This record gives sequence, structure tokens and C-alpha cells, in this order.
Amino acid sequence: MKPLAVTLALPLLLAAGPALKSSPDLGKAEGRCRAGEPGPALLVEAVGMKDRTGTMKLEIYPGNEQDFLADDNVLIAAGKTFRRVEVPTPQSGPVVLCVRIPGPGTYAVSVLHDRNMDRHFQWKIDGIGFSSNPHLGWGKPSVKSSRVVVNGGGISKISVVMNYKNGLGVAPLKTN
Repeated sequence: MKPLAVTLALPLLLAAGPALKSSPDLGKAEGRCRAGEPGPALLVEAVGMKDRTGTMKLEIYPGNEQDFLADDNVLIAAGKTFRRVEVPTPQSGPVVLCVRIPGPGTYAVSVLHDRNMDRHFQWKIDGIGFSSNPHLGWGKPSVKSSRVVVNGGGISKISVVMNYKNGLGVAPLKTN
């Protein structure tokens, strides 16, 4: 049985003409911050990193349950917000990513610490975090617990706590 979101989006994809080619680069041009631009943008600091390996991938989704963590091809074909930033994990200092957003609104942010650089979340290896830092446990959080509201047109700052394998789920690393 197909997920409801895919079933509802299929007519939109067909009506939009030729399908977008799936690519890890979708949303990157729209999401890239450029020097001297005042906003609107989110400055996201990833805290609680396990190590400094691999890459960091930040994605912005519409702040509603239907579109949260939806396929990037479907979102873009439907004219919905999707942004992606992917950078090497800095070897020292704060881990800060900047992503452009369309303007004030409600969004959901995911941050992946892709430690093995395979561009997929593997819960036994990688770290994951979401805006508003919801408890994760065994599954993805609800969008209600992961929303961020951006009111202005400037640069807004948030912190995302990274979660790594912990027992049968994922959780922030324990600090001494």
C-alpha cells in the first residue's frame, strides 16, 4: 500500500510535466547563504556532536504534518518549500549551518550528521536532530514538536541537539 502523501502527490507530479530527476543537490541552490545577504535565513547550530567526521546536512520543510520529511522531489514539484545545505563537518569550533528561507513562516528543520557520508540516515552510525529538540526515542517526531516559527525577514538563530544511537533508539549523548 502506498503512503497517502505519495498517492496525493502523484497527480501533481504528472500534471507538472517531466519528473524532476532525483538528486542530492535538490534545494541546495535555493538554500545556500551568500556573503553579505541579510536574510531571510536560519543560522542553525548543531550541538552535542559525537565527533567531527563526515558531513552535515540541514533540510527545511514546510511546518505541517503532510509535508514534514516528505520526498524532496514531491515538495519541489508541488511548489512547496524545501531547502538543503550540505557541508563538511568542521574539524573544530561550533558547527553552524546557514540556510535561506523564503520568508517569515512556520518551518521544520532536520539536521543529519552523516558520519559515513552515504547521504542516508543510518541510526546505528549517524546523528540526527530537529528544530525545537523533540524527544526522539524510536521514531520520527511529529511536526508539532519540531516546528520553528520565523517572524522576521532577517537572520534567525536556533540550536539543534544531535541524537545518536542509544539502546534501541536515539537520544542526545550523555555528558559527564
